[in-house]
Amino acid sequence: MKLFFYLILLLVQLSSFSAFASSKIYDLEVKRNTILLDEKESKAITVNGTLPAPTLYFKEGDEAEIRVKNSMTEVTSIHWHGILLPGNMDGVPGLNGFAGIPAGETFTYRFKIHQAGTYWYHSHSNLQEQDGLYGAIVVEPKGKVALKSDHSFDREYVILLSDFSEESAKEIFQNLKLDSGYYNYNKRTLGTFFGDAKKYGFLATVKDRISWGQMRMDATDLSDVSKYSFLINGKTPQENFTGIFKKNERIKLRFVNASAMTFYDIAIPNLKMKLVEADGQPVKSVMIDEFRIAPAETYDVIVEPKENKAYTIMAESLDRTGYARATLAPTLGMEAEIPQMRPRAILTMADMGNEMGMEEESAKTGWDDAGTLEGNKALKYSDLISLKPQTDLRQETREIELRFGGNMNRYVWTINGEKFPAPIHLKYGERLRLKFVNDTMMAHPIHLHGMFMQLENGQPLKSMPNKHTVIVAPGKIISTLLTADEEGEWAFHCHLLYHMSAGMMGSVTVSKEVAEDVPNAENVSDIVADKIVSQEINE
Repeated sequence: MKLFFYLILLLVQLSSFSAFASSKIYDLEVKRNTILLDEKESKAITVNGTLPAPTLYFKEGDEAEIRVKNSMTEVTSIHWHGILLPGNMDGVPGLNGFAGIPAGETFTYRFKIHQAGTYWYHSHSNLQEQDGLYGAIVVEPKGKVALKSDHSFDREYVILLSDFSEESAKEIFQNLKLDSGYYNYNKRTLGTFFGDAKKYGFLATVKDRISWGQMRMDATDLSDVSKYSFLINGKTPQENFTGIFKKNERIKLRFVNASAMTFYDIAIPNLKMKLVEADGQPVKSVMIDEFRIAPAETYDVIVEPKENKAYTIMAESLDRTGYARATLAPTLGMEAEIPQMRPRAILTMADMGNEMGMEEESAKTGWDDAGTLEGNKALKYSDLISLKPQTDLRQETREIELRFGGNMNRYVWTINGEKFPAPIHLKYGERLRLKFVNDTMMAHPIHLHGMFMQLENGQPLKSMPNKHTVIVAPGKIISTLLTADEEGEWAFHCHLLYHMSAGMMGSVTVSKEVAEDVPNAENVSDIVADKIVSQEINE
């Protein structure tokens, strides 16, 4: 009996040791600080003294313990964007009993890492994300990646994009509320009216201007906010973040758009990219020359430089008010030519599906026309194919339509006509369609916390990609399928920071009540097993 007792005790100790050995602990201090950009002092929020915050590295299966000390005089929080975790660890004040981290206090986040991939973290309090509270998360797979697979690589770099302003986020928001066009320095003038009238005809031009007036939108307002410095890993184009490589190496670039308001068009001249992950989830590889990335999205690409020369990673802001750039080079100090920025897109009524005389000469809409160089392959959502087949192949039991609207005159943004609408209630295990309808002339990156959506992108159901954030382009409809397999309260919002803060934010509540079509009411995971890919890739 005594021997049996000691054996049990030994097993418990080994179990405890194993749990301890797989835990990953970080200490993060959030503080307002002075930073240097191009040798100029600026005010920002830093984490452990840096902007951006430190990249957090985990391995799939780790127990994460992250102790966040708030050294500011205001409440803060951190949301773990794209990470599947319990609701009370998601980091959104007002949901799941979480009130934020009070000034001077420390909060410990604890959760298990269930998936590999590229993710990020940021504040969900007081517009702090704009002021600097953001950083990347890299999770290595627990399985091995076959050495000769499309997804294997020799070295990797995080390429974290952000938009930094000398003005505080609160000042920017106040300016937008006073005048929604405060930062729009490309407004159409009397001169452009006569130019359009000469090109398209007087009546067509008048009709166009009336339509824009009725929509209370501006054809040249692509981003709402300008006067940004565009950064890669906290460095300006002049400071030029540089990643070193050896010729013929396979380099994985983990792109994270941590910007508050900026979409980027990204290309690496003379170097093709092999896209292998979207929002942290592996997809069948596709060769591309460029891609557009929205705030909150992540894309992983692999490049193979064949020459000992420098290459420019070029990230042009959608409104072409500037760019971020970095360099891949065999040695520090080498630089490649910075390509000339492409023309700025102008939105047209064709973006809303309206056929008008002014647009008949152009088949492309303003949103679609990114100035893609002739012969270049630009990524489309329809190119994304999940590497591992989806397992929940049930038909949806209902559809929820969500319409995104806005009034730029008052800088109000809405979901189904309401600012901060009431929660959407779902049953545990429910399978449904979320239909996103954009009634505005601005694109909205829509993010759902706590669960991945399957993007209906023209691929068969089993091949649809998992996404936590989807771009709903101007005047367009995007639909996704969702299995409500995470109990709790989950934020749901536009990831343009000032749109969210002006009303385009709600929540989804997944109740304990189990949906009627779940065969095994005890465990929904029996239906959606392996929905999130354990990235053991053996192609």
